[in-house]
Amino acid sequence: MIETVVADPSAASVAMTQGELFQEIAANRSLALSFWSNIALAGLSILLFVYMGRNVEDARAQLIFVATLMVPLVSISSYTGLVSGLTVSFVDVPYPGGGTEEALIMWGRYLTWAFSTPMILVALGVLAGSNLTKLFTAVVMDIGMCVTGLAAALTTSSLGLRWFWYAISCAFFLAVIYILLYEWPDDAAAAGTSEIFNTLKLLTVVLWFGYPIFWALGSEGLNVLTTTQTSWAYSLLDIGAKYIFAYLLLRWVAANESVISSVASGTLGSAAPADD
Repeated sequence: MIETVVADPSAASVAMTQGELFQEIAANRSLALSFWSNIALAGLSILLFVYMGRNVEDARAQLIFVATLMVPLVSISSYTGLVSGLTVSFVDVPYPGGGTEEALIMWGRYLTWAFSTPMILVALGVLAGSNLTKLFTAVVMDIGMCVTGLAAALTTSSLGLRWFWYAISCAFFLAVIYILLYEWPDDAAAAGTSEIFNTLKLLTVVLWFGYPIFWALGSEGLNVLTTTQTSWAYSLLDIGAKYIFAYLLLRWVAANESVISSVASGTLGSAAPADD
C-alpha cells in the first residue's frame, strides 16, 4: 500500500479542505520536515545571496544574480504552499497491475520547477555567453518538461496516458540536457567561463537526472518509494540543484565580475552563434 498522510483511509475518498490537508501534513513529521527544511534553507539563501551581490555593478553579472536569486524566492513560496496544504491533493493514481490507489500528489512542486528551473538556465546561459536562440530554446523546452510532468502526475484516466505524458516530459528534458552538454560548453569556452560553467553543468545534469528517476520510482510512478520518501528525494535534490548550485555560481560571479563584463557584447541579444 502506498503511504499517505491520512489517519483514516476512508477520509481520503472525500475531498479534504485545505485546513484538513494542513493538519494531515503536520501529523506526518517527516513529510512536513521535508517541506520546512527547504523553507528555512531558501530563506537563508535569499539573505546570503542579497549580501553577496551587494557590490556587483556589471549589468550582465547583475542579471545572473537576479535570475539566481529568483530560485530561492520561488522555492520559499512554493514550499509554503505545500506545507500549508494549498498545493497538494489526493489523486486516484493508476498503478501497473491494475487498480488505483489514493496518493498525495504534491503538484505544487511542478509550479516550483516551472518557475525556478528556467531561472537556473537563464543564469547558466548568460554565464556561458550564449545567444538568444539557444537560451530561448532551453527555457521553452524546460517549461514544456515541467508542464507535461504535471500532466503525468495528474492524469488518472489511463495508466498508459500517464506514462505517455512522462515520456513526453523526458523528451523535453533530454533536449535541455543536450544544450547543457553540447551547445553551451563551446560558448563558455569562448567567453572564458568554461571552468565554472563545466562544474555547474555537471552538478546540474547529475542532479536533474534524479527527478525523472525518483518520479518513476515514487508514489507518482511505480510506487516503489512511499510518499514521504519521494518528497525527501525531491527536497534533497532541490537543495543541491538550487541552493548549492546558486552559491557556487554567485560566489564565482562576485569574484570574477570583470570576466563576466568582458563577455562579447550582443551575444544575449543575437540569434547568431556566440563565437561568430
